[in-house]
Amino acid sequence: MAKLSNGTISVIFVAQRTELDADGYAKAAAMMSELAAQQDGYIGIDSTRGTDGLGITISYWTDEASAKAWRDHPDHSAIRDAGRDLWYSDYSLHVAKVTRSYDWKKA
Repeated sequence: MAKLSNGTISVIFVAQRTELDADGYAKAAAMMSELAAQQDGYIGIDSTRGTDGLGITISYWTDEASAKAWRDHPDHSAIRDAGRDLWYSDYSLHVAKVTRSYDWKKA
């Protein structure tokens, strides 16, 4: 992810996956990534998942209204419900405003 502007909204999603319906989860995750990228105010995403099923996904938005619009998108809401029913044993969500952003890359 490139350096972010001051005031960028970061939505941090930390989730523990269940072992249920791995194929359905993979399809839904790919669909949500694609759909999020089409939304107004979307900047990008960073995501990782450990072998224990713990994942952290951070999406970046130009403003809070854009992040809220994504939260309220009907397709996203439907997938969130499926996640609660099937794919996650627990999760937490944190919304933060970027005040500084730095990058470093080995030459």
